[in-house]
Amino acid sequence: MPLQELNAVTGAFGFSGRSITRRLLASGKQVLTLTSKIPDTEFEGRVQVAPFDFDHPERLVESLRGASVLYNTYWIRFAHGSLTFDKAVANSRALVSAAKAAGVKRIVHVSIANPSLESPLPYYNGKALVEQAIRESGMSYAILRPAVLFGDKGILVNNIAWFLRHLPVFAAPGDGNYGMQPIFVDDLADLAVEYGAREENATIDAVGPEKFTFDEWLALIGEAVNRRTLVMHLPPDLVRLATGMMSRVLGDVILTGDEVKGLMANLLVSEQEPNAPTKLTEWMHANSSWLGTRYMSEVKAHYR
Repeated sequence: MPLQELNAVTGAFGFSGRSITRRLLASGKQVLTLTSKIPDTEFEGRVQVAPFDFDHPERLVESLRGASVLYNTYWIRFAHGSLTFDKAVANSRALVSAAKAAGVKRIVHVSIANPSLESPLPYYNGKALVEQAIRESGMSYAILRPAVLFGDKGILVNNIAWFLRHLPVFAAPGDGNYGMQPIFVDDLADLAVEYGAREENATIDAVGPEKFTFDEWLALIGEAVNRRTLVMHLPPDLVRLATGMMSRVLGDVILTGDEVKGLMANLLVSEQEPNAPTKLTEWMHANSSWLGTRYMSEVKAHYR
């Protein structure tokens, strides 16, 4: 029996990495993951596990040796402790260099819609710098740019539903007319695996079939969980103050100032044609019984 092709996935026990890993295993691939998490039981030992070891690039090279494709989901949503965006960029560059040195033939990278080297927002600027490193590496690549992800372990939609279930008033920054264009995490995984099997270089937005204003999005989530919470439009600074206070209560980071700026700058939508079939509206109604019934902590998920 021929050996199965080995693919590497960063963060196979995380949100998007988990979906990509499921599809690779289902297609008969061997999977290696680089991760900072304790392995869970879902994959029942079918995934080889190696640590992120950015401070020792030679160990990254050895971990990746033999892999033909690297699916990269590594990034941070916000700076935490010593892990800054500059550090995340440096770690990502080390990973790309290690992949090339290990003989990886192709990298499929999960980026973000509307990254820019000129962006004043470190999240979007950092994503653009990582894309640049991939293009300059000489490896074959596909860069996928989702705007907003949703799915069973998706924190954003779940936690908005949680707030709508538990609070009489929801504070929205500005006028609420900026856009959202979500993609189902399993659709993103399908695109990733599809582009992993190709050879040509590609950079595409990964977006679902529905666009909403933020106000429409809130109303649809409220409808799905049968809540009619009052949405109050406030200046961005007041929203950041309110979410900062709630963050301290919950021991989490609910929303950063840069995320508010990116949202209001309409960076969570795409001008490209949709390339994913699943509708958020249908998914929410199919999952309304559990959506928002418990709070999902970003800090606990990634830093504890």
